Amino acid sequence: MKKPTVWQQKWDWTMTRILPRVLPWSPSARISRRSAEGEPRTLGRHDTTALIELLDRDPVANIFTRSQMSLHRSAVPDGFSHIIGLDGDDGLESACWVGANLAPTAMPAEDAKRYAAHALESRQRFASVFGPAETVLAMHDVLQGGQLEIFDVRDNQPLMAITECPASIRRNQLRPAQVQEFDLVLPASAAMFEEELGYSPLENGGSFYRNRVRQLIRDGHTLIDCDQRGNIIFKADLGTVTDKAVQIQGVWVNPKYRGQGLAAGYMAATVEYAKQFAPIVSLYVNDYNTAAIKTYQRIGFEQVGTFATILF
Repeated sequence: MKKPTVWQQKWDWTMTRILPRVLPWSPSARISRRSAEGEPRTLGRHDTTALIELLDRDPVANIFTRSQMSLHRSAVPDGFSHIIGLDGDDGLESACWVGANLAPTAMPAEDAKRYAAHALESRQRFASVFGPAETVLAMHDVLQGGQLEIFDVRDNQPLMAITECPASIRRNQLRPAQVQEFDLVLPASAAMFEEELGYSPLENGGSFYRNRVRQLIRDGHTLIDCDQRGNIIFKADLGTVTDKAVQIQGVWVNPKYRGQGLAAGYMAATVEYAKQFAPIVSLYVNDYNTAAIKTYQRIGFEQVGTFATILF
């Protein structure tokens, strides 16, 4: 396992710079590592094994927090983020990554509301909440009364997974982007982000976003195909990677090439590339993006759950 880079160690803290609305925060000094019985507590290093076992029950839904566990090798991340959990009679029952984003594991609605109340009490700031829909929407019921303004709720995002593409699907040519192609990849990545969220990630300089794009390229996790003029036709990122699952993110087709039936072949090639890292390839998509969903289904993706996202 590669040693975490300085950039990776600061990942969660600097994530807040993506959203100009959200300011960096530090966990309140009032948060104790030992909370009252029945309330979320901040996990310690001794919880690492139990947390891994909990997350590995659903490696697709829990991929984000599991990837952070692989990075930090502990239930105590470096930097300003932390993980909270609830205990039951048989030990750790649920957990939630708390940093620039909240990423809860699947949990009953009442437990989700406890986590949300804990987040409000700590007065921390975060950019989004994402995860299993039932959990996230239960948290929304509490978070909407907090100090952070919610500007969008995406309550139905099919979580899809695949282990093998049909042989009948033609694979389009695709390759990892090279470090020297950063200036080519950045505009495509920013265009995808702006189409998805409605504003540019390069506002106010976008230093974090630029570093994120560079790191994906360096890791061999950004795939592209270009036309004869050197313009990107298609781009996709392996945004989150563990040894059990990979999550595809940042899928973008150049508007000049849309409507030509190219996406299926490119996505099939992306899946084939991703499988060298893990046996399961996943993604989640907004329910209103019917064209994308049909493409994913065509190459063999199946819905395995439903995510929801709250954006602040």
